[in-house]
Formats: sequence, C-alpha cells, structure tokens
Amino acid sequence: MSWTPEVEEISVRRARADAMGGPEKVERHRSAGKLNIRERIDALVDPGSFLELGKTAGSYADDTDDSFVPDPYVCGLATIDGRQVVVGGEDFTIKGGTEGSKKPSLVERVAAEYQIPLVLLHDGAGFNIGTLLNNRGVSMPTGSEWTTIVNLLGEVPVVAAILGSVAGGPAGRAMLSHWSCMVKDTSQLFAGGPPVVKRAIGLDIHKQDLGGSHIHAHLSGAVDNEAEDELDCLRQVKAFLSYLPTNVWQLPPYRVPTDPPDRRDEELLSIIPRNRKRGYDMRRLVRHVVDDGELFEIAPGWAGSLITGLARLNGHAVGVLANNPQVRAGAVTTDAADKQVHFMELCDQFHIPMVYFVDVPGLMVGPEAETSGVIRRGMRALWMLNQLRVPLLNVNVRRCYGFGGTVTRHTGHTISLAWPSAEFGGIPVEAGIDAAFRRIIEEDPDPEGKRKEIEDRLQRLISPFPAAEQLGVEDIIDPRDTRPLLIRALEASLPGRDRHVGPHAKIGVRP
Repeated sequence: MSWTPEVEEISVRRARADAMGGPEKVERHRSAGKLNIRERIDALVDPGSFLELGKTAGSYADDTDDSFVPDPYVCGLATIDGRQVVVGGEDFTIKGGTEGSKKPSLVERVAAEYQIPLVLLHDGAGFNIGTLLNNRGVSMPTGSEWTTIVNLLGEVPVVAAILGSVAGGPAGRAMLSHWSCMVKDTSQLFAGGPPVVKRAIGLDIHKQDLGGSHIHAHLSGAVDNEAEDELDCLRQVKAFLSYLPTNVWQLPPYRVPTDPPDRRDEELLSIIPRNRKRGYDMRRLVRHVVDDGELFEIAPGWAGSLITGLARLNGHAVGVLANNPQVRAGAVTTDAADKQVHFMELCDQFHIPMVYFVDVPGLMVGPEAETSGVIRRGMRALWMLNQLRVPLLNVNVRRCYGFGGTVTRHTGHTISLAWPSAEFGGIPVEAGIDAAFRRIIEEDPDPEGKRKEIEDRLQRLISPFPAAEQLGVEDIIDPRDTRPLLIRALEASLPGRDRHVGPHAKIGVRP
C-alpha cells in the first residue's frame, strides 16, 4: 500500500496556498495597482530559486476540512543575483495580512541561523482584534518576541519594502531594518491607522495624509527611499543589497570595474564657483568621481543638507557623504546629524569605507535649530565618528567650519585632501568679522572699506595652503586628480580590513 492519498493531500493544500485569498480578493488587490505577495517574490528573486517554507501552514474557520485558510504570510529561501537570502511578506488577500502567523519569527530565525540577508515585503495591518474572541484572551506584550530581529541588525543586512497599508507589528519590523523603501500612492505606514486615530484623538484623516510615502520619505525620515511603483521598489532592494556583504563576517562584494581608475574629469576644475556665495550641484560633483557616475542615494528626500549614498571606486563599495550647498547652505541640521549617524553605523557595521565631500558652514543656527537640539545631535554625530573602524577619506572641496567641520573627519582613520577652493576655520569669515571686529569697523571713517581690508587679510589665512603647511590636511590636490587619489588611498587600506570583520560593539552612551 502506497502513500498516494497523503501525497495527493499535500498537492491539494499547496494549491490552496497558491490560490491565496481566492480569485475575487486577488483581483481586488490587483485592481488597486498592487502585486500580490507571490508576484512580488517572483519579481525580486532569481527565477526558479524560491524554496517556500511552511506552505501548508494555515488555520480552520470552523471544524470542517473545507474551512481551511492558508497562512497570511509567504516566505522562503531564494537567491538575489546569485546570493542566498531569506524573504517573507504578508499576503493581504488573506485576512488583510493581519498578525497571527508564526512565519515572521521563522524567517528571522532562518536568517540568524544561516547568516544570510533578510528581505521583508510588508503589506499587513497588524493585530486583528478578532483574535481576542477566537483565543478567549490576549497574550501580554513583551519585548522578547523582538529579540531575534534586533540581534539580526548586528549580523546580516535587513531590508524592508513597504508595499501597502502597514501598521502595528509589520510597521515595527519595517523600522527594524538597515534600509527601507515605500511606494508612492499605494503604500502607507503608521503606528495606528485612520480608524485608530479617529477613535483615539477624534481626528478624521485619510491614510495617505497620515502615513503616505511623502510623509515618511520626506518629513519624518522614518523610511529611507521612495519608489515610483512596486517594481521600482524591488529594483532598489536589489541595488541596495548589491553593495553589502552577506553578513558582518564577510567583506562587501567586489565588482569588476569598467571605469578607468585614472580618469580625470575636466569639469571638476571649475565646478566650484570662485564666488563663495554661489552654490553648485554636489551630486554632479560626486558622480564625476565614482565609478560610472553611479550613486545609489539613501534618504534623498529627507535632511537635504546632507547627501548619503552607496557607490564604487574601482569596483570597491564605498559609502558617500556630501554636504549639499543647495539646501540650508550645507549646514548640519538636527535631521542631517541623525542621517549621518545612521549612515555611518550602516557602513561601519558592514565594513564599507566612506568618502566625505566636505562643504559645511557649521551647525545650523537659529531658534528652530536650537529647539530641535542641534547641538546634542551634532555631538551625537561626533560620537559616532569616534566609533568608526572603517577608513574615512575626506575631500574638502570648499568650507569646513566649526562643529560642522568637526563631524566630517577623525584623525585616527581619515586621509584628508583639500581642493584649492577649500577653506578652514572655527567660524565663517563673514560672521567672525562681525563678532570680533565690530567696534574697529564702526569707528573707522570708511566702515565698508575697513571690513573689506580685514576680510581680505583673513581670507588668505583660511585658505588650504596654511592648513597644509601645518599638516591639517595631507595634501592640496588638483580637483581632477580626486578619483585616482581616492582609489589609491582606498586600496592601500584594503589589506587591514579583515581584522575588523564581525559584530561591532559600541563604546559608551550616545549623546
């Protein structure tokens, strides 16, 4: 006697899982402009690589076999660009993707045991109050259920794509990631959705206005990137992972370069205006230096005075930081300081060297900056700088002043280069003159002439040449040599990188 009946039962249960919530619910989901969870996984992973885990899991609506409902979560092992990952996400067509499944804990455990990246495709509404009636009570909330994913943040890349209305537990898990992305118009993220908000504080608000991508990718900074559609979001997931190692015990992947290491772009010689009051395109500057002009920007819509992203130099992954003179003159705002700390933690955790293109007038000033705690956050960035184990290559392209300049370099790990347009000091000349020479200027018969005289004298002192004479920078360089010199310095640091692999223990308490 064979086991044919049982094998046939396996096929029946798998077919039910493939059908998800049924044709009507699947079509309703698709008509809202969304892919279903199985389509999302197929679009993300290498063809034929998905090995589903727990496909026959589910529950019964009543005591009959026909009432079986597949688990509202789909997960498994797969490869992305040939690298092993574990991927999982809520199936919104079944119970709105609400909590109750054990599979989120399963994928976290598998990622921890196999030491491979975890990719979460979120589209779930969190806790379903109906489970109280079914379970005749509720379990006590406890932080212990989050221990595995918290620990994962120190071990493997964790990525979250927010692809629908996400609240409660899925929203919390999305925040416990190294990088996250939302889709314009079709995804939302909140601690509590509109019905909860109306009940709690009496505010009637649309879900898009409460937690759409324009809120979190541009205003709150809770989410890093914004995508035009779901396929764009999944493309960005792949791009982000391509720069990171599989885990903290490995180095970032190397890509054979097609861009010559000795390339010298002529435009760099004139990209910084001689008029110090004029801005320029810092992103354009960066793209002239990195491989093939490719910069995968992280959090481009938030804290715009600082640009952060991933790129390559002669095939080696690097983190890029750059002050943006077109937003708040490149000053370090409260949000920019937080953005720098998170990005430096990411790069340091996964052994990615960094390049900092410096043009910073200092910390942001004014009542708004003070009430937002800019000094505390700025010193938090300084604290993070002193935690770094990876090389930090510093290119001073224009201003480097005060505390703002302090958080761009660390003498223990930094090679600092300066362009001829660079200038250094404790405070910008214009502001310093008003503070130090106000009486002399006011008492002179020609106040403006006196101001100009003092400014010209100070301007010579803040140029990069006195700084180089005192070894404040390692060298003043022709801007066109930036790419080949950075590559040379970066590759000199490579032999010692192996000694820092593994988790990174932090020192002290962050400010």
